[in-house]
Amino acid sequence: MVGYDQLYVEFLYYFNINRDYFECHEVMEELWMEEGRNPLHQGLLQVAVGLYHHRNGNIGGAIKLLDQAIEKLEYYPRISMGIDLGKLVEDAKRYLAKLEDIEEQPFEFYDLDIAIIHSELSDMVEDMKHFPPVKHEEQP
Repeated sequence: MVGYDQLYVEFLYYFNINRDYFECHEVMEELWMEEGRNPLHQGLLQVAVGLYHHRNGNIGGAIKLLDQAIEKLEYYPRISMGIDLGKLVEDAKRYLAKLEDIEEQPFEFYDLDIAIIHSELSDMVEDMKHFPPVKHEEQP
């Protein structure tokens, strides 16, 4: 059995299910700091923040964060931490290219998905649909 940190599971829940990229940032930043500032965690956080910026009209911020995320993530194994990281990196590269050309070819914001490969991790994320985590800004 592989153990996954609760904050990581929450990150995936907020990314894939709730599409709450601000909360993704909150939980992954906490994990990133707890785990010694792992670049893999930081790269995942930056993908979420890049999407958050694009959704809120900050194209420059979105480009910067996605570029930084790709730079960190592209050298990790394609399958990492129970997810298809390679697919996420490819999707982020396509998204970044579209953002860099947004003035000539505008497009509407769209979500990315993180493909969960490990069945235990997938089950943990699915379970959160029934017992959603408390958002960090709502905690006392």
